[in-house]
Amino acid sequence: MTKAALIEQIKLKESFLCVGLDPDLAKIPPHLLQTADPLFEFCKAIIDATHPYAVAFKPNTAFFECHGAAGWEALRKTMAYIPKECLVIADAKRGDIGNTSSYYAQTFFEHMQADALTVAPYMGSDSVMPFLQFENKWVILLALTSNEGAKDFQFLESDGKALFEHVLTRSAAWGSPEQLMYVVGATRAEDIARVRALAPDYFFLVPGVGAQGGDLDTVVKYGANAQCGLLVNSSRAIIYASKGEDFAVAAKEEALKMQAQMAMHVQRFEL
Repeated sequence: MTKAALIEQIKLKESFLCVGLDPDLAKIPPHLLQTADPLFEFCKAIIDATHPYAVAFKPNTAFFECHGAAGWEALRKTMAYIPKECLVIADAKRGDIGNTSSYYAQTFFEHMQADALTVAPYMGSDSVMPFLQFENKWVILLALTSNEGAKDFQFLESDGKALFEHVLTRSAAWGSPEQLMYVVGATRAEDIARVRALAPDYFFLVPGVGAQGGDLDTVVKYGANAQCGLLVNSSRAIIYASKGEDFAVAAKEEALKMQAQMAMHVQRFEL
């Protein structure tokens, strides 16, 4: 998916919602456990209920991979089922030396048909560049995350800048805003502003809104650019809005609430 196509979807749906697909067998409604493929059936119902309000879906591959071959097949089916107008993000957080990264890229971009892949930058340019060689595919680089341990390394200073700021400035030379996004956590407004100042034209994938305490309006205030530049992810708040047989209806209602809040912002963007 191109940047122009993504922006068009944001305009059409008046939304920049990304629905995270984290299917946990311990949390999904019990009646689905009786089906042949509970992971897929859960994700399928969530996708059906929420895709009118979402421009992206983000399957977290760990929730599938832990089930072995059956889990990989459920992941493949889930990614194939996501409507083509939506960005398909494989949240796999890969990143290794060059040839290994090349095979990871082939796995998700060619075999699994993902549009985007989350990538860890710790090993540097030669671990990231192989992912950037695929036309109309996106690398979503971890820049500033929302977890408690982010402060262990990401804020360490060198030459007067935090490590995450070095990641942003250095990686901007690797890929353009047409192929590179950044993961930017939603929990500290002032830090979102620091990231936007260093990456004015790039899209951000923003976790942490909803169950993790991030506020949507604050994220937009400090993180948006003229063309939106945001994909705000919500996982648990949507997909586990109900643990009963009405889970898909509850997910739809939560997604609609977020979309309605986003629509007020989209109308002010230059799309």
